[in-house]
Amino acid sequence: MGERTVRLKAIAAMGAAALVTAPALADTLVDIESEHVDESVDMPVFKVDASWPNLPGDMILGQIPGLAVAADDTIWILTRPNSLDATETGRDTDPPITQACCTKPPHVLQFDQEGNLLRSWGGPQLAPGESTVTGGGRDAVEEGDEQWPANVHGLYVDADNTVWIGGNGNGDHVVLNFTADGEYIRQFGRRQSTDGNASTQFLGNPADIAADGESVLVADGYINKRIVEIAGDDLSFTRAFGAYGDDPTGGTRAEPFDQSQATSTGDGGANTTSESFGDIVHCVVRGPEDTVYVCDRRNNRLQLFRETGAGVEFVRDIVIADGTGGTRSASDVAFSPDGKYVYVADMMNGRVWILLRETHDVVGWFGRNGRYPGQFIWLHSVDVDSAGNVYTTEVNTGRRVQRFVLQAGE
Repeated sequence: MGERTVRLKAIAAMGAAALVTAPALADTLVDIESEHVDESVDMPVFKVDASWPNLPGDMILGQIPGLAVAADDTIWILTRPNSLDATETGRDTDPPITQACCTKPPHVLQFDQEGNLLRSWGGPQLAPGESTVTGGGRDAVEEGDEQWPANVHGLYVDADNTVWIGGNGNGDHVVLNFTADGEYIRQFGRRQSTDGNASTQFLGNPADIAADGESVLVADGYINKRIVEIAGDDLSFTRAFGAYGDDPTGGTRAEPFDQSQATSTGDGGANTTSESFGDIVHCVVRGPEDTVYVCDRRNNRLQLFRETGAGVEFVRDIVIADGTGGTRSASDVAFSPDGKYVYVADMMNGRVWILLRETHDVVGWFGRNGRYPGQFIWLHSVDVDSAGNVYTTEVNTGRRVQRFVLQAGE
């Protein structure tokens, strides 16, 4: 890759940004901590690109609870501007309390491979302000009802380059669908309306989305404990399932969800053989060969399913870092381009686990808890581009998107 142009931070006294020539990619790659656990199997090797992405000079990122690599290899992230305060975004105050930096980002940002910002949009004004909205039980959303999530969570970009967003804030029981430019298309569910694991109309703080041409899967997982499937054409409810593909059980969490509940050990710890999903069904990801991976994060496991014409069949449990407490493991899943490896984001241990997909045995891992390049604080999401490069995002005080460039092993 050749040289790139990056935008420096605003000059403190003048608030102006300058354009400079960045060093070559090889000069920005940093070694990372990793371990090759099973040396009988090749393991992909990465370095982190410490210069990626190129943000506008006055922009600072907050928590990043959503990540998607689109079919065109652009990288999309979902941010929480509300996670930043005035000491971080002093130029946004009225009047500004700083002349130097910084401003909040929009919720949705799209980057090219070089890390240049292509698009950005988001906010309550986009969703939807119309009285003709259908879906989620066909209940009309009255004009003026605010449908944009109070706390966004989960991002998916489908083959048509439309963007799906969920939320886990107070009353955020909706998934929203937009064009790539942020124009509202449709939704399932409705903010402030939830009705438990048996509901065919409403959600309970959805955490993640996986859409293809036939159907949309939703990890309905911060209040409810299930996966919901809705039709791809009209978003009508198709089915819902819980752990092991059975009817959803385990009850619901009392509203509103509080972040302290994500770190609590009051539930007695992870149960890797639980007959129901834990309190956070954190991801749903379609994989190779009609597989579906579900992140049962609080139980330190993935559950693997296979889609059939009649629904889904359970394949197996995949335990991730058994014994992990706190925020637990199994936060998100992605795959190498050839389908050989499974990458699992582990929030509590600050690692990306590398599994051989054929057996789901651990080949190795990279990363550790920390704030330097290649390290993680509240590792949240992972995805992979067509060249095998891995991308990650962090929430809480991590607040980063990182790019890990494949060196060898694919």
